[in-house]
Amino acid sequence: MPIFQSINNRENTKIFIWKITEPEAFLRADIELSENSVNRLSTMSSELHRRGFLSIRHLLKQAGYSDLDLYYSEHGKPHLTDDKYISITHSFEFTAIIISDVPIGIDIEKQRDKIKRIAPKFIGYEENFIASLEDPVKELTVVWGAKESMYKLYGHKGLGFKAHCLVASFTMESEETVARLVFKDDNLKFDVFFKEVENFMLAYVIPSRNA
Repeated sequence: MPIFQSINNRENTKIFIWKITEPEAFLRADIELSENSVNRLSTMSSELHRRGFLSIRHLLKQAGYSDLDLYYSEHGKPHLTDDKYISITHSFEFTAIIISDVPIGIDIEKQRDKIKRIAPKFIGYEENFIASLEDPVKELTVVWGAKESMYKLYGHKGLGFKAHCLVASFTMESEETVARLVFKDDNLKFDVFFKEVENFMLAYVIPSRNA
């Protein structure tokens, strides 16, 4: 299918979402891949991963870029050659990218009950808020997505979701909250935006205007 959804936010921030329904051969057509990407694609044993990889290149095309404009740091963080900021996410049949004039991070996750079992590994400051909810699958997925997005934006080793990333309480109807990343000498505030995409949860972070 064509692009599933696009979202515009402040700081010239644009989000592009793709639902992967096409066969691999279709996704391989009409895009140019760098030699590095061809090599990466050849090492992927999962067809779903290959289709996800290719759909992200179609999202880049929708945003006015090509695979040749994308490169990765030694730590695996994606960058664009024009110095705009980019973050990438893939979960099952959905992929998404976010591009902005400012540092950003994005995550999309399938909503599953198992997140309640692993919550103690990433919930810290949010414990009382989560405990007050009857069935916090959605809220936990938002918190995870916000912390994963901060982690992608920050890109430094040693950052812990539980110890260093804090997400303020929120309602699902608001589709936004705030978060902080406190690590070493950094104390950074972010605005968090989230929304349901079918049975998935999309979350992304932008540096707060009210730091």
